[in-house]
Amino acid sequence: MKYFENLEQEQLGNLFYKRPCIIDRDCEREVISYALGPALYMPAIRDGIAEDIINKKHSLLNTIIICFEDSIGDNQVEEAEKKLLNNLCKIEKELNNGTVDYDSLPFIFIRVRDYLQIKKLYSVCKHKLKLINGFVFPKFSVKNGEKFFEEFIDVSDKLGKKLYAMPIFETSEFVYKETRMKNLINSKRIIDKYKDIVVNIRIGVTDFSNYYAIRRTVDTTIYDVHIIRDCISDIVNLFGFEGNYTISGTVCEFFSNNDRVLKPKLRQSPFVNKYGKSGMSTRHRIVDEYIDCLIYEVLLDKVNGFIGKTIIHPSHILPVLSLQVVSFEDYKDSKSIIECNDGKVGVLKSYNSNKMNEVKPHLNWAKKVQKLSNIYGVLNEDYDFTSILRLEKYNRRLISIEN
Repeated sequence: MKYFENLEQEQLGNLFYKRPCIIDRDCEREVISYALGPALYMPAIRDGIAEDIINKKHSLLNTIIICFEDSIGDNQVEEAEKKLLNNLCKIEKELNNGTVDYDSLPFIFIRVRDYLQIKKLYSVCKHKLKLINGFVFPKFSVKNGEKFFEEFIDVSDKLGKKLYAMPIFETSEFVYKETRMKNLINSKRIIDKYKDIVVNIRIGVTDFSNYYAIRRTVDTTIYDVHIIRDCISDIVNLFGFEGNYTISGTVCEFFSNNDRVLKPKLRQSPFVNKYGKSGMSTRHRIVDEYIDCLIYEVLLDKVNGFIGKTIIHPSHILPVLSLQVVSFEDYKDSKSIIECNDGKVGVLKSYNSNKMNEVKPHLNWAKKVQKLSNIYGVLNEDYDFTSILRLEKYNRRLISIEN
């Protein structure tokens, strides 16, 4: 698989200085951790999951998480398990028929309800679980962490396939300040033992907010909710230090119009200066559909060290993905920093002569940017994320990127 694979060659050439690379579904941990991008949650009870995957209903989507936890009712679990088997059977049939290629499938993860369900799903689906890439561990804690990994490894061994885990921090001991750091540190000790199979750390901000009867508005980002922001900061501090783990951006639950109270989060200039009236039309659509706050949140995600983002609606795919693509300036700066890491120079002027690049302090950032450039590509010098948002291929209401 690769991102933007269904764009025509001319469009790829116009848009990308460096095109996205092909990603192997069974590639190593580090690549997958960077490549998940916008990860769409689908309730396991939902109809048509297999058909959506087989037909690539969402052409930009490369990560699907089939959820058995909060997104389905307690009385729907058994029916959802049968639907999972049915969906995997449909996918396997198309693979055997040659209709679908294995490497064209998205990354598929299953969010179980608890560690016992990992074994249960194996008893229901058997070898068909080879089609998935791993499991998401909800409400991960010191109490259940070892059990999650034990059941996970047992099923992985039975399948004869390396699967990957994604623990989620979302229970009260991690958000409540008095118990947070002790539990985070002890949880990290567990996760560190299984680091080679942990592809991602995720944060359940909706559950955290629930403990305080808080729900953010459509005009605000999760970083505006200070008690959640502080919790996120501690998780990143512990797990993001020196790139030990990749941490995913948190979910934004709004996807439809509401009454706006605050000003839009997007300036006009990125759209108008480059595309004139048609650019302004693009901005109006984004503001009208309340995607501007999502875009602002993804920008804050990136500044805070997150890669990718949990999403719960297809309308979030393009905005989130567009901001994972590396800018030409960042690519050139990061490449220069890495090339100058030979002891001959300590500081150098940036590509656009607009900032200082220090080799040692910016080296880890530069390495991360280069890894992202292989997966998501690098935009041409005259383009930015707004150019992707205007692609007619992905949004029929907008004009093409080509003037």
